[in-house]
Amino acid sequence: MIIWLNGALGDESATVSPLDHGLTTGDGVFETLKIVNGQPFAVTRHLNRLVVSATGLGLPEPDLGQIRDAIATVVKADPDIEFGRLRITYTGGVSPLSSDRGTSGATLVIAAEAIERPAPTSAIVTVPWVRNERSAVAGLKTTSYAENVRALAYAKARGGSEAIFANTVGDLCEGTGTNIFCVFDGELVTPTLRSGALSGVTRNLVLAWFGGVERDVPLSRLAEADEIFLTSTTRDVQAIHRADDRDLAVPGEVTAAVAKVFAERSAEDLDP
Repeated sequence: MIIWLNGALGDESATVSPLDHGLTTGDGVFETLKIVNGQPFAVTRHLNRLVVSATGLGLPEPDLGQIRDAIATVVKADPDIEFGRLRITYTGGVSPLSSDRGTSGATLVIAAEAIERPAPTSAIVTVPWVRNERSAVAGLKTTSYAENVRALAYAKARGGSEAIFANTVGDLCEGTGTNIFCVFDGELVTPTLRSGALSGVTRNLVLAWFGGVERDVPLSRLAEADEIFLTSTTRDVQAIHRADDRDLAVPGEVTAAVAKVFAERSAEDLDP
């Protein structure tokens, strides 16, 4: 693993202060980019969202020029990554042992590693907890991921690779690190951002390149979907063959068409 930390290139031995606010309170934001054949994908879209998350959390606006240079440095340091994950983490920096931020400045970490390509299909499990669509951090990609860790463990214990949340009014929302799409009678639908779902980069590219409807969908309607697929930076478009205890035929016609369009368009343009 290659790590760039506040201007210095290193490896897993790189360390941040135990007083870093990202560690003590989860006061930070992040982005995960896909690396394909040594090239990061959709850098501009991810950096734009990083700014939205950082400013939404009240952190100083990150220096995108510095981050672009750091990404290039990290990718160059390990050019043989055929398929991988690059993560940008930006935190409140060294701070008091409280919710107050310090004045030392933000911490910036860029890390890259090779990972296995995702399976073509997977299973999802709905969880008994909800997303708060009215939260102060709704729609922000923050490092406060404890509820995602808990939910994902719940799903994996039940044979799934992803947990699916409803929101406080019972509408379908998102996964721990994915957006969800459903097909009802041939119509492709994904939850609105009002649901509390993150504005996913892959989600938005699917809507731009293929089309679809953004609509608030009661969680109960998940059991009526003819097709379901997830989108994320590393999953791309992943068909769902089981939702809770219900099996689905995969790949569905719409899912296959979306996956084909996404694969073709993303191969043509690395920074769409």
